[in-house]
Amino acid sequence: MTEKKRTRQPNGASSIYLGNDGKWHGRVTVGVRPDGKPDRRHIERKTRAEVTVAVRELERQRKDGKVRKAGQQWTIKTWLEHWVENIAKKYVSENSYDGYEVDVRVHLVPGLGAHKLERLEPEHLEEFYERMQKNGSSAGTAHHAHRTIRVALGEAVRRGHVTKNVAEIAKAPRLDEEEIEPYTIEEIQSLLLEASKRRNSARWVIALALGLRQGEALGLKWEDVYLDAGYIRIRKNRLRPKYEHGCGDTCGRKPGYCPERRQIRREHKNTKSRAGRRTIGLPVPLIKLLHKHREEQNRERKEAGEDWEDKGYVFAQPTGGPLIPNTDYHHWKKLLEDAGVRDGRLHDARHTAGTVLLLLGVPDVVVDAIMGWEPGGSARMRARYMHVTGPLLKKVAKQVGDALWGADERAGEDAAEGPIGSPSDSN
Repeated sequence: MTEKKRTRQPNGASSIYLGNDGKWHGRVTVGVRPDGKPDRRHIERKTRAEVTVAVRELERQRKDGKVRKAGQQWTIKTWLEHWVENIAKKYVSENSYDGYEVDVRVHLVPGLGAHKLERLEPEHLEEFYERMQKNGSSAGTAHHAHRTIRVALGEAVRRGHVTKNVAEIAKAPRLDEEEIEPYTIEEIQSLLLEASKRRNSARWVIALALGLRQGEALGLKWEDVYLDAGYIRIRKNRLRPKYEHGCGDTCGRKPGYCPERRQIRREHKNTKSRAGRRTIGLPVPLIKLLHKHREEQNRERKEAGEDWEDKGYVFAQPTGGPLIPNTDYHHWKKLLEDAGVRDGRLHDARHTAGTVLLLLGVPDVVVDAIMGWEPGGSARMRARYMHVTGPLLKKVAKQVGDALWGADERAGEDAAEGPIGSPSDSN
């Protein structure tokens, strides 16, 4: 049976007709296929009105340059695996790739992989994030997966595989503002006292006093330390190591635990942001400590002899090699335990340094430079770090009271009544 007769349209024009199957059909030429033939898309609907709307929408997409390309029919699984290995891996940092790869392999492909790329909807993503959290993932983990698929779908849009990025429409998992709890002066003193008993003690002083990120501290080299002039330059970041088997995968262990493991990632990279590349002045006590630290390292160099790896790291292993970030993290945890200080993340040392700078009244522009904050987000970061303690609040309240009512009068009232909002001692 043949299709019902329809009026021939000029070459390239859209057509709408009723087929022998009782349904209405539309055909729209949207471009040229890779083989040079016209890319003519077919649309099928139950009524003429429905197919007309669909044809006009496709024509509008053609005009706006938003028609998806013809060719491979991507699923979320095939697109994400292609994107992470063949696109993202070539153009992002090693750490960024690691995060993308974990999100794709562990979360996104198992949870969304069967969907066709062009049929993915915002609601699919929102339901997926909800399932992640019901299954035990934190809101932060779900939010990270959302950022990853948003980047991946953005690339799919840029390459014409889909016409819109549904991850930009979907509501991301809600994240509560991270609560920053800097260490008190007493806790810092306990940590510094305990650190002084350990090898590489200056590593922890640097963290607490200057707020260097872990990668910045472990990537610091002597060529960027100017003790006589009293400053250091931050230019490099230590990368997490990545290994492959050296035994031909016969040891039965993960690559990182293989007795013959081989490092397959560079040790450090240049700090990527302009704000991250910065110069920081050194307090006099820290200059003295770094002098002592260099003397101790020179002694280790002599003891190591031919085994010494002359790589120039300020904080190094006993044979000169770079410190491993994971081991450094465990040393921090042990330091907290031995110092009798509450548990906290390594990044809390950076929070502490930032808070101290702000409480000391250091000008904002100087704080931004020391901490390596980007100009666009520096005000928000300062607001998050500015934890005012009880004593500071009382000091500010007293200053306001002195300005409004006079110091002598306030002093008399305080003596008679005790602290504001509390009963006097005589009661």
